[in-house]
Amino acid sequence: MALSSVLLTTGCGSSEENGRDAKAAAAVPTGFPVTVDNCGVKTTYDRPPSRVVTIHQHPAELMLALGLKDRVVGTAFPDSAVLPELKKDYEAIPELAKKEPSFEKILDAEPDFVYGGYGSAFAENEGRSRKAFADAGIDTYLNREYCGKKQVTMEDTYDEIRTIGRVFGVPDRADKLVADLEGRVGQAADKVEGEPEVSVFVYDSGDKSAFTAGGKSLGTELIRLAGGENVFADLDDVFGDVSWEQVVERRPEVIAIYDYAGAGSVEEKKKFLLSQPALADVPAIRNKRFVVLPLTATLVGIRSAYAVDDLARGLHPESYR
Repeated sequence: MALSSVLLTTGCGSSEENGRDAKAAAAVPTGFPVTVDNCGVKTTYDRPPSRVVTIHQHPAELMLALGLKDRVVGTAFPDSAVLPELKKDYEAIPELAKKEPSFEKILDAEPDFVYGGYGSAFAENEGRSRKAFADAGIDTYLNREYCGKKQVTMEDTYDEIRTIGRVFGVPDRADKLVADLEGRVGQAADKVEGEPEVSVFVYDSGDKSAFTAGGKSLGTELIRLAGGENVFADLDDVFGDVSWEQVVERRPEVIAIYDYAGAGSVEEKKKFLLSQPALADVPAIRNKRFVVLPLTATLVGIRSAYAVDDLARGLHPESYR
C-alpha cells in the first residue's frame, strides 16, 4: 500500500515537498514505531529488524513459526531435535556455535537484533551484556522467562509471541499462532478437567543433588494445566537444586524428565533414577512412571502448548482412551 502510494505520487510529477512527505511515509512501515520494554530495557523500533541472531533454540523456533526465516542470519545452542515442520528452515540457517557464541562471533554475523532464550545469552562476565550490544548499535531481546519477576504462565508465552510479532511487523501472524496454541492447550485441559491432581517431580539433571524446575518456571504452569502439581512449586526460582532427601519426602507419583543435548540421554537418566536405593519407595520410581519432554517444550516459546498435551497424556492416560 505504502509503496503503491509512493509510485503513484512520483508518477504524477508531485512537488518536491510532496516527494519528501512520501519518502518520510515510506521510511516508517505501517504499525511503526514500536516501543517495547523488555526486562527493563526499553527499545523503540522504527522498522522491523532485518538481521537477527538467535541464541538458544526456542527463540529460533518462534521466529520460524512466524514465517521470519529470511530475517535470521545465525542460530546458536540447539537443545533438542527441531520441530519437524521447522527442521528444513532451521538447518538452512548458519549455526554460530554449539553453546553461546562469543560477542565477536555474533558481531561477525552483522546482526541488528539479538534474541536470547536464557539469561546466559547476555552474560556480562563473557562480554555479551545487553549494554555491550547496545554500544555496538545492536538491539537485544531476552525471553521474558528470565526477567526474574514472577511465576511464568502461558499468558507470558502468548505475550512473547505477540510482542515479537509487533517488533517484526507481523502482528496478524502472531495472533493466528497464539489462537492455534490456545486451542491446543484448551483441548488438553478439557480432557483432564475434574481429574485428581498428580504430583510431579521434574528431573532436569544432577547426581549429588537434583536440578529441577522451580515455581517460577513455565514447567510448573504446564504441569498444572495438564492436571498435575509440581512438588517443588515452592522453589522460588525458574530452576534450582534440591536434595534427594527432599524428593523422597515429597513422594512424586510421576517424574517428568527434561531431554536435551549435553545432559545425558533419557535412558541414562532413567537408569540412574531407578538404580538409587534411596528412591526405591518413591511412587514414581516404584511404578516406573516417567513422562519425557524436550527441554525446549517447557520454555516460553511455541512448543509449550504441545507439552501440555504430552504431560496430560502421561499424567492421566485414562482420559485419552
